[in-house]
Amino acid sequence: MSDSVDPPRVVRTAGAILLNLNGMVGAGIFALPALLYLNIGSFAPVAILLFAIPIACVAALIAKLSTLFERSGGVQLYAETALGKFAGFQTGWLMICASTTGRAANFHVLVSYLAALFPVFEGPVARPVTIIALIAFMTVLGITGTRRSIGGIWIGTLLKFAPLVLLCLVGFGSNGFPAAISLPSFSGMESVALLIAYAFSGFGASVTAAGETRDPRTTLFRSVLFAIGGVAVFYAIVQWAYIAIDPDVGSAETPLAAAGQKLFGDWGAMMISIAAIFSIGTNQLSSFVVWPRILFGMGERQLLPAFFAHVSPRYRTPDHAILAYAGIVTIIALSGSFATLLPLLVAVEQAIFLLLLASLFLFWRSNFRGLRDAMGIAWLVIVPVATAMVLWMAAQIPAAAVLSLAGLAVVGAALYWLARRAVAFERSAGAVAG
Repeated sequence: MSDSVDPPRVVRTAGAILLNLNGMVGAGIFALPALLYLNIGSFAPVAILLFAIPIACVAALIAKLSTLFERSGGVQLYAETALGKFAGFQTGWLMICASTTGRAANFHVLVSYLAALFPVFEGPVARPVTIIALIAFMTVLGITGTRRSIGGIWIGTLLKFAPLVLLCLVGFGSNGFPAAISLPSFSGMESVALLIAYAFSGFGASVTAAGETRDPRTTLFRSVLFAIGGVAVFYAIVQWAYIAIDPDVGSAETPLAAAGQKLFGDWGAMMISIAAIFSIGTNQLSSFVVWPRILFGMGERQLLPAFFAHVSPRYRTPDHAILAYAGIVTIIALSGSFATLLPLLVAVEQAIFLLLLASLFLFWRSNFRGLRDAMGIAWLVIVPVATAMVLWMAAQIPAAAVLSLAGLAVVGAALYWLARRAVAFERSAGAVAG
């Protein structure tokens, strides 16, 4: 049967790093430099590197847990194994809510960038048609082969990083490296802490596609830590280049385009705008590779109906899960409901991290697959720092977002009940047919 065929393990270390990198670097890098500079001035690059340390500790927890599993699902799978099927379903539900909402919003951002260069993409008809076309393109690419999708991500990554590297090189060459650093006030640092943390969001994307990764227990661990270290250094270099170029800080919405304008004129601004299009596009495409694997994994483990566990006999990809994911993104994008859901993303992400901590503790206590024996003395520092970071970020969640999160959990409980009944019906129907 086609549903019993496993997708091939075609993602290697470089591909896994690429998924993590593009999970983090999307639209944010093109707005981050001005926001940080306006709040903490020349200390911004140092702040990025400092805050990368506790964020890397959180990433290390995901990386460590990835060494225990070889199937797709990531944090959803960890929570399901440690806390049970209900907690696993709720984790998957929250992750899909966060991912599809973010993708829907980013498709609108992507079309806005396209329309800024080519006005034909703007308009009450052109905008939704363009969004549908983009989603269809990424869906087809995802279904016709994971290897092909990774190839597309490689091309997009090169096209988005090349202009940024050029901007940094010319910026430093023309203006020198900004050596002066002024310490900001504590309130200034506090105001950008969450901003920096969110800029690193998506650091563990590759673990979700573990079932299609070669030697996942070692590949994923390396890919998560290498990607977050590389992105931290890259963010800091871009921030230093922005300070060196010193564009008009009034261009806070498009700071790197303003920097390109100052260095190269109009074509420089266009170059950075095109880089932004490829940056958002590859971020979106990587999501179509990663997040449908949550639905696929839940279908495999009978948390969802068998429909979601189907594998294309021709392309050997989880085609039904990809189609379902694309359908949800399309509905949210065209309805505009993402605008009301976006504030929830903060609460959802912290809830997922808290479930991650609970899973780690239970695995450690039971020495699941030798986890406790494999954790050396360094983890006596890593785990407390990561825990403090997650608890601090959770404390920043507004009360209204917590209530909305509770509402999502109630909906998730209802969907869990429906999914369990559907799976039970499939089992009984299969038993009768047998």
